[in-house]
Amino acid sequence: MLRLTWVQPEDLVGHELRQAAQDGRDPSAIASRWKAAGGLEAPETAGASPERASRALRLLAVDLLDELADLPSPLADREPTDLDRIKSLCPDWPKKTAGHGHATAPTPARLEAAWLGRAAGCLLGKPVEKLPLEAIRRLAESAGNWPLTRYFTARGVPSALLTAHPWNRRSATTSLAENIDGMPEDDDLNYPLLNLLLLRRHGQRFTTRDVAALWLDELPAGRTFTAERVAYRNLLTGLEPPHTARHHNPFREWIGALIRADVHGWTNPGDPAAAAEQAHRDATLTHTANGVYAAMFIAAAIARAATGTTDIHTALRTGLTVIPPNSRLARAIHQALELARRHRDFDTVVDELHAAHAHTHWVHAIPNTALITAALTHADGDFTGSICRAVSGGWDTDSNGATAGSVAGLLAGAPSALPDRWTAPLKNRLSTTVGDFDGIGFDTLAHLTRTLTHPEAPHP
Repeated sequence: MLRLTWVQPEDLVGHELRQAAQDGRDPSAIASRWKAAGGLEAPETAGASPERASRALRLLAVDLLDELADLPSPLADREPTDLDRIKSLCPDWPKKTAGHGHATAPTPARLEAAWLGRAAGCLLGKPVEKLPLEAIRRLAESAGNWPLTRYFTARGVPSALLTAHPWNRRSATTSLAENIDGMPEDDDLNYPLLNLLLLRRHGQRFTTRDVAALWLDELPAGRTFTAERVAYRNLLTGLEPPHTARHHNPFREWIGALIRADVHGWTNPGDPAAAAEQAHRDATLTHTANGVYAAMFIAAAIARAATGTTDIHTALRTGLTVIPPNSRLARAIHQALELARRHRDFDTVVDELHAAHAHTHWVHAIPNTALITAALTHADGDFTGSICRAVSGGWDTDSNGATAGSVAGLLAGAPSALPDRWTAPLKNRLSTTVGDFDGIGFDTLAHLTRTLTHPEAPHP
């Protein structure tokens, strides 16, 4: 019998209990009722439930999700989702820049490097997604690839180690060095493609409802996961944004909105405020609070980097200006910056980040954004250093590699500035089920992206 994951109530309660505790709510009484009824804790692979729940357990799960949603959070005032309230908490919110088009627009070469960087970083992380940190290190070491300097390979890796820590089953056939033949499909590339369609259809005045309508038209439901799948389900049941992000969605502060942010930065060079506002309208279809802030942070940082006149450290500082300074995400980013500056050995940085976020799910936006920040800072924006550090740090490896690669590729400025060992296997070819993009080249994507950056681009 077909069983849809990431949307069944009994799969969601454990994750919502964890999210409630992180929000400062007290879910202990509800957790006791759930455990007494035979409900499961949050699995590390979201939605992975061993068998179909009884009707009674499912009905209880629905009730408990509603009760958990009603619990007050002491963090609500310092972690709002409404844009005006976010701005009110940001004393250094960047001033909106008029006429940020051709004068500061990134060249097609710079945008191509960003697209290639996103693809290469994603591809590097794909085979080790979901693996624990120690497994990533041992697999790389056994192939003579630690610290990471190239794509993962199974060549030279002992069979016993592969049995103990198998590659990601959906990715190994297309993302190990010996198997790469162009860029395979991945949601970390699908969402930027969707956002190109979004801007092409609606311009920079798009609304969150426009994002929702585009998804229903162009995004196969089977290509959505966690928060995106729940929001998609909510749309099909008649809910509208922003309720799609909140209703029975324990993944609303996970990484999904962050991986959709790049295009908003690329198309608003020199205007981090506009980039952050676009990212907010996109993100609030599926996410709240820190999940939204992560997207805004990256979009603003990329917008600053897209001018080609700054360094990684200035770009990241710019990203911090658009998120509430007392939010958990801001605190995690500051800690990551401090660790990256203090330790020469990046493994030590990673170990301290993992200790600090030990009780947070590996797909949550907070630890992953912190890791991306630490990787870019520690590598001083160098492309290879950035993607290898981001992936070697574990957690959501392909998403972290993709975002780090996008930022570092943008700063590198041209495809020729990226080492051939990363870009040649991509063969200038991207596979996807989005729109008419299947098989498209990264050079073509760069030119298309640049056409969406122009002086007349309307801002809300």
